[in-house]
Parts: sequence; structure tokens; C-alpha cells
Amino acid sequence: MAPQRNTGAGAEAELPDYAGHYRLESCLGSGGMGVVHLARSTSGLKLAVKVVHAEFARDPEFRGRFRQEVAAARRVSGAFTAPVVDADPEAERPWMATLFIPGPTLSDHVKRNGPMTSAQLRRLMAGLAEALRDIHRVGVVHRDLKPSNVLLAEDGPKVIDFGISRPKDSELRTETGKLIGTPPFMAPEQFRRPREVGPAADVFALGSVLVHAATGRGPFDSDSPYIVAYQVVHDEPDLTGVPEDLAPLVQRCLAKEPEDRPTPDELMRELRSVAASYDTQAFIPSQRTDDAHKPEPRVEEEEKKEEEPERRPGPRLLKRAALTAGTLGLLVGCAFAAFQLFDGSSPVPAPTSARTSSAGFSPWEAKPVSGESVMPQCSYGNKELLCAQSGAVFALSPSDGTLLWRHAVAKAQRNGPPVLSGGLVHLTTEDGRRVKALDPSSGRTRWQRELPAQSAMQYAGSMLLLAGPDGTVTGVDSATGHTKWTRRIPSHGTPSLASFTGDRLAYATSTSDDGSRTQITAVDPDTGAVRWEAQLKGQLEAVGSGGGSVLFLSLDRVYGGTEAVVRYTPESKVSRRVALSVRQEGVQAGVHGNVVYLMASGGSLDAVDMDARKQLWHLETSVSRGSAPVADGSHVYLTAPDGRLLAVDARNGRLIGQTRPRLGAHADRVVAALARPMIVDGHVYAAAPDGTVFSVDGRNPSDW
Repeated sequence: MAPQRNTGAGAEAELPDYAGHYRLESCLGSGGMGVVHLARSTSGLKLAVKVVHAEFARDPEFRGRFRQEVAAARRVSGAFTAPVVDADPEAERPWMATLFIPGPTLSDHVKRNGPMTSAQLRRLMAGLAEALRDIHRVGVVHRDLKPSNVLLAEDGPKVIDFGISRPKDSELRTETGKLIGTPPFMAPEQFRRPREVGPAADVFALGSVLVHAATGRGPFDSDSPYIVAYQVVHDEPDLTGVPEDLAPLVQRCLAKEPEDRPTPDELMRELRSVAASYDTQAFIPSQRTDDAHKPEPRVEEEEKKEEEPERRPGPRLLKRAALTAGTLGLLVGCAFAAFQLFDGSSPVPAPTSARTSSAGFSPWEAKPVSGESVMPQCSYGNKELLCAQSGAVFALSPSDGTLLWRHAVAKAQRNGPPVLSGGLVHLTTEDGRRVKALDPSSGRTRWQRELPAQSAMQYAGSMLLLAGPDGTVTGVDSATGHTKWTRRIPSHGTPSLASFTGDRLAYATSTSDDGSRTQITAVDPDTGAVRWEAQLKGQLEAVGSGGGSVLFLSLDRVYGGTEAVVRYTPESKVSRRVALSVRQEGVQAGVHGNVVYLMASGGSLDAVDMDARKQLWHLETSVSRGSAPVADGSHVYLTAPDGRLLAVDARNGRLIGQTRPRLGAHADRVVAALARPMIVDGHVYAAAPDGTVFSVDGRNPSDW
């Protein structure tokens, strides 16, 4: 479908056919500032693309606010918002692409179906409270929460449109005398002190939204926005029609003074006491909450050999098209924050030991950067725990947490752990435009390299593989920074690359435009030589390998969630597919032997046995946006955003142990991506938001 003409303010000629490289298919809605289009990525993933009206694109102040909107939306992308996939605030017509969320707005739902029931209201309130908690944790205030900015997706409400939101550290400030927001859902301080609006204003708006959902009207209703403003500041809200069990809580949200309103965390706690039947699985299909009645997963196995594509002269790599926002960090795994190194070091406190456990192992806890309450990002390499934290990159001894070395740095490491490759510690700058290799002994930069625009990168053995949007793939010696080989491969865009511990090959995947088939190419990372190729059904992304096979997640071609696990064995050219009973969103995967563990962004953990051809178990962990899982055959481990390390029985999916939370002094902060735990010699290592790195005995999780 061709793009619709703009029907909003500032009507203009035909809107563009493309935003960046996304073709605009149809108009989803139009407002005063821009038009939102339905679009598709090259892999067929549905996107909602907001394109700014031409008249505002010429306004420098508006461009500044649009940049702020993109920054705010990127900060809060997660389980309760529409994740940002791509954006270009500097384009002639600025645009932003987010994942398309199927489902009506709360406003449309109430118009069509009338007021919500008490149970639906509790679920809505819980979902919005959790959304605001995550939004506020990253330092953003939405400032325009209203029914039309709430989407009712099957897995919970999603908060959208951060057009007037403001990060706390934003340089833009509300102009004196200018009101920003929607009057029926604005807090008193937005009228009285617009420069001082904080997170409590969003809680006030939540109360107004709940009244609308319960009654079809707002708590302060009038045809005149001026009268609404007076009522918001001076009058008591009209809660007629709000269920009695929720009315007191809604009343508190609508308190005139910000300090009298509950926080989102307090809201969630009090909602649990409202009714014993409180259901945290707000909008999730019922089969997710009843394991005993789950349908048996379908198993599809292609016994015939896959067709081998026609070989072309010379080695070549292929790509997998755009990743879903929930799994982008999993495959690339190398989007690390900026580091500007300078000389110097400072003393650090000695690690603190806990009680001795089995086999003489003593759990330990260390805080290598004194006074910091920022979550370290850690990996394991060369028999050391390699970590990065604000102001430092360091290594700890796995046995007792002793500091082995540390180098001061100028900026925080937020988006991923360091990588040890070629004997050097590798980091990527915060803007994603440069990779640096540091000498672990001196901390000095041994080499650095500019990255291609819109590039993908993957470490494989002693090589760094770089892929650009034109299909050019480069193999870089990670010890020297010298280019060893370059291949230009015909592709739809930036190739996707993956590699796995213990596997000598790297894998490139490329999905057809309609998402019906994926081509996989296995290459030797040292030379770029193609070892084998195959074409498989569906939109696939590689998540592991072992036993001569490669494992993939199969994504729904329409919605993008994971619907199945696929195993391909190149020697026999046989693929095996095990479908999940329920499609899962934002999946991160861990592989151990023949079992694939799937951790979804909403908190569900599933185990799929590829040999037994079935889904073994399903667990609702209650951990939203946790880390990727890791397993050792007996247990599955994952990290929660509050610093807990959880252990699950790998045989039956039961939670058998968890450490205490370690939130630290800044409970309002949240890590964008959690590094997965590390298992070394039966011990498990993890990091927490209070700035600590800690170790526990993986053999006895019940004793944690």
C-alpha cells in the first residue's frame, strides 16, 4: 500500500516513499508534528516509522526536541515500550523507526468496548506502573502519558510517544510560559511549575488514565482546557465509577503535591494487596500461566537433504537482515561504551569473603571501583574476569576476587563487557564508530580502527570480523589490527555475523525479503573461505553450535517473536524444527549440549530439547529484561536487573536458589543490557548495580 497523504497539521504534498532504507507502506496515524507509517525492514519485520512534517523539519528548535525524543525512546526501549530500531534526526525529513506493536490504543479500546472491568484495571495499572518504573530508572520523564499513548499488546501495555519527554540530563529546557502536555492528563505542577516537572507527574497522569479506563471520561472533565487546568490545580477529582478497591490508590496518584503521590514501586506493592487474585501476567495469553495444559509443541523434521546453493567463484559471506530490537545485543554482543584511556590508577578495596561452602570454595564479593554504584560489565578470558565500569577497566582473580590489574578510563562502560582477543582487551566507543585494542599490562591503546557506518562486528577466535551495509566483510587480526582479508558479498544490507566458543567457524545469515528462507554461510574467520552453505525455511538467527550442528531461533515473520528452535546438521544436510507452544518476545538464548534455553524479555524461561524433539519445561521467573541464560547441565543461571543471580533446575525448571538483591544507592538507574553470568570450574560469577562483582558455588544454589 502506498503512503497516505498527510492529513495532520501543516498538510503537504505526498509524503516520501522511504525513510532511510525503510519503505513506507501505509499511514497508521497523523498528528500535529508528523505522520506515523507502517513499514517493513528488509527481513519483513513490521515497523512503525514516525516522519516529521516538512515545516517542522526546517525549525532548528524542533529538530532539537526530536533528537531529544529519539534519545529518550532509545533509553527506555524494553518490555513496556516500543523498542527503537533505527532513526535519523539529521535527515531532511527527520524520522524514527520503532518495532510495530499490534494492538489498539487504550483510547480506542474504551471507545469500542466501554469501561474496563476491575480485574482489567488492576492489570492495566500494574503494567503501567512497571513501565513508569523502568522509564524513570533511566532518568526519563514521559510528561504526556494518556490513553492514546498506551497500546494494549497481548503481553502487556506499551507506553509510546516520547515526543515531549525529557531526560534529566537534557540540555533542553521548557520555555517560561509554555505549557507542554495534554491538559486532562497533566499534573498540577505542569501548569504551575513546568520547569520543575519530575517523575511524580507521570504518576498523576497514570491516575487520570485509570479513571478514563474505568469510566470513559477523565477525573477533571470540561470542554474548555482552561477550566480543566483550573480543576486539576484546585478541585478534587471525580472518581465516580472507579471500583472501590482501586479508588483509594487512584486518589493517591491524583494528589496535588508530587511528594504525596506513590512511586511506581509502591503502586506495584499496594496492588498486590488489593486482591489475592492479582495477576502479574497482565495481557499474556492464558496458556502461558498453566503449564499442565500446554499443548504439545509441534516437531517438524526435514529428512531430505537441503538444497545446496550454486557455488560462486571465491569465498563469500551472506547476511541475515535486520534483527529484532529484543535480540540485537545477543548476536552482535560487542556494542560497548566509549573509553578514552589516561595514565594512572588508584587503590581499590580488597574483596570481602563470605562463608566457606563445599569443597573448600569461599564465595567472595568485591567492589573494585570504590564509591561507584554502577553495574560492572564482565567477561571471562585468559583465566581472568575482565570487567569495565565507570572510570576503569580491570581484571579480577576468579579464585578470590583479588585485583590483578586496573587502568583508569575517562568514560563509563555501559553496554557490554570487554573482549579478550589476540591477547588484547577490545572495546568499542560509545557512538559505535571506533574499536580500540588495549594492552592489559599498560592500558595503552595498541591499535584502533574506524568502523563502517551501520556496521556489524563479531569476534571469532583471534579475528575481528566487520561487515558493512554494502556487503563488504573484512577480517581483522585482533592482535595487530591489520586487515587479513576482505570480501564484497551481494546482500540486502549489513550481513549478520555470529561465532560460538569452541567452534572454529563463524556464521553469516541472510534472510530473503519476504522472510520465508534464510541462507547460512559457514566461513573460516582466518581466511574468509566458505566451508559450507545451506538454505533453510523461515527467518532464522544463529544462537549456538555443538556436536556438528548449528542452532537457530526461528522468528515469526509478522510479529518478530521467537516461535521455534531449529537445528541444522551440515554433514547430513538435515534440519530439525521444534515449535514453541507460545510465541516469545525479546528472546535471549543459551545452549548446553542438545538443550536450548530461552529467556524472554517478559520473564519467561523455556527449555527445548532438540534430541527429544520437545519443549521440556516453562517457568515464569518474574524477572523482566533479565540476562541471557547460561547452563552447565545441572542448573540454568541468569542475572536480574536488581543484581540477583537466579539458579533454576535444568531438569524440571524449578527455581532452586537466588542471591540477595544488590541495587545500591541508585535504584532509579537500570542497565540497558545485562552481561550473562559466567560459569568456571563449577563456580558462578556475576555483577550487580551496586558496583560489586561476586562469586558463588554453582553446585549448591539452595545455600545462596
